[in-house]
Amino acid sequence: MIDVQHWLSALPPGVVYLLVAGVIGVESMGVPLPGEIVLVSSALLAATGVVEPEWVASAAAFGAIAGDSVGYAIGRRGGRPLLARLGRRFPKHLGPAQLARAEQSFARHGVWAVFFGRFVALLRILAGPLAGALHVPYRRFLLANAAGGLVWAFGTTYLLYSVGRAAEHWLKDISWAGLVLAVLAGLGSTWWLRRRAHRVESADGVSGVEAAEVASGGQSVGAASGGRSVAVASGGKAAVVASGVEPSRAGD
Repeated sequence: MIDVQHWLSALPPGVVYLLVAGVIGVESMGVPLPGEIVLVSSALLAATGVVEPEWVASAAAFGAIAGDSVGYAIGRRGGRPLLARLGRRFPKHLGPAQLARAEQSFARHGVWAVFFGRFVALLRILAGPLAGALHVPYRRFLLANAAGGLVWAFGTTYLLYSVGRAAEHWLKDISWAGLVLAVLAGLGSTWWLRRRAHRVESADGVSGVEAAEVASGGQSVGAASGGRSVAVASGGKAAVVASGVEPSRAGD
């Protein structure tokens, strides 16, 4: 994402807005493209003053609404055969499993799946074509589509813009403190990961040993690993039994 932001910063602002609208629009038609990455990168770029946040949000909203509408028309015309062809072309993104989950969301939530689907990567790609293929009424689809697109575009843009501005101001004023905190966080996370790995390694070393204890009426049974020995305690007496050997009676 940092590379995308760096690449966008070299473009004129007008080209950035067109790119945001175009990538998000094509993604909303049903083609797996990194629309959200482009939006996030552009919003963070707006925090540096290279582009304007209102234009980034407007471009994203336009691309989302227009792209979903085109995807709806394509899905209504092509139907399920079109979705099947898309699944064969993009099996990792639009395969049978992903399509089944998207259909389940539509069956459970109806047109609200279009609104909330804008915030979910899978539904963001499939909402338009799938709604068209399922013959969702276009007016209801357009209402949910426009609402979801506007909330997603403006909410994401201004949230990241505000966070970016605050982070820039904070780092500029107390950069040394930020550096120290970053170093401490890195050292702490490294220590925690090493300790976690050591515990996992220790657990793997004794993974072949299993223990089970059953208590009932003052009696307990302990089983050692692989069933090699069993200790039976009853009334203060204990007997060790080897595997395959019949246990002796307490009175013997």
